[in-house]
Amino acid sequence: MTADLDLSFFRSETQQRIRREAHEEGREEGLASGVLLVLEARGIPVPESVRKRVLGCTDDAVIRGWYNRALTAATAEDLFADERTAE
Repeated sequence: MTADLDLSFFRSETQQRIRREAHEEGREEGLASGVLLVLEARGIPVPESVRKRVLGCTDDAVIRGWYNRALTAATAEDLFADERTAE
């Protein structure tokens, strides 16, 4: 005897939206982790305040900017240089 399972949820718009959001969050977390890995691989100390700020960011464009800066930054705080000059 086989049970009839209602699998409609897995094909629903809601489920598709949840999957998209999870995928986007995973990508952002991966990029944020990459920023920290680049700094660490370059031997640049990463204070906890910087680590929290980078990992807490959900803006893909901001994270990509930080990633690019991580390639040449002298300090972890240099990631946020543009933001300091805008203030």
